[in-house]
Amino acid sequence: MDNRRKFLQKSLLTLGGALAGTSLLSAKETSNIGGSKKITINHNDVILFQGDSITDNGRKRDNLEPNNTDAFGKGYAMIAASNLLNKYADKNIQVYNRGISGNKVPQLAERWDTDCIALKPTILSIMIGINDYWHKRNGNYEGSANAYKDQYRKLLDQTLTALPQVKLIIGEPFGVKNVKHVDDSWFPELTQYQQVANEIAKEYHAVFLPYQSIFDKAEKRANGKYWTTDGVHTTLAGANLMAQHWIETVK
Repeated sequence: MDNRRKFLQKSLLTLGGALAGTSLLSAKETSNIGGSKKITINHNDVILFQGDSITDNGRKRDNLEPNNTDAFGKGYAMIAASNLLNKYADKNIQVYNRGISGNKVPQLAERWDTDCIALKPTILSIMIGINDYWHKRNGNYEGSANAYKDQYRKLLDQTLTALPQVKLIIGEPFGVKNVKHVDDSWFPELTQYQQVANEIAKEYHAVFLPYQSIFDKAEKRANGKYWTTDGVHTTLAGANLMAQHWIETVK
């Protein structure tokens, strides 16, 4: 499980990056699966939300400013960011949203230098994977859970090489059954992608947000249509549900 981080550490040390190697160990110690330990918000942190339409949620993409309402859309990223900026007002943090509707991991990779590396995030939250599965269903994409895993690992390897101190939060792709697009036929194949996201989080010592079980549990309080509009995209209640769980990963 540690081989990939160890390889990156050795590469950075070979280049004289001894400090970077230490940072990778620090990231391992300060983040985990499921969030029994929390990521500490520090002064001048740069927090980046990345992903697809669930993160994008109607943001104005020509507004690239941090901490700006128009730049955040109407989803969980906006709600989480507003909470962060209120709670940590004394820490001078910058929060960005760079989610783009329709993206799969390959589209993240195409824009990663500009929309991630150049921003130098200290905390990086990624919510990706539902399109990597969903777009297969309409014949617009030839992918697999294995391809998703390989592409995701390459993306994180690139990230850790450039930003060895970054702390990672991985959101699980989810589908709320019997709401418009999502039915029993999505499973168990979608589950394979969810397992990959969990494995990726373990391998890279990221905090993991198990959104499938979060929505499954929420359905005991209200049906799926209360939380999502189509089984994937959130209502106002669903966005708040995601944001509340996201906020619980930091301190």
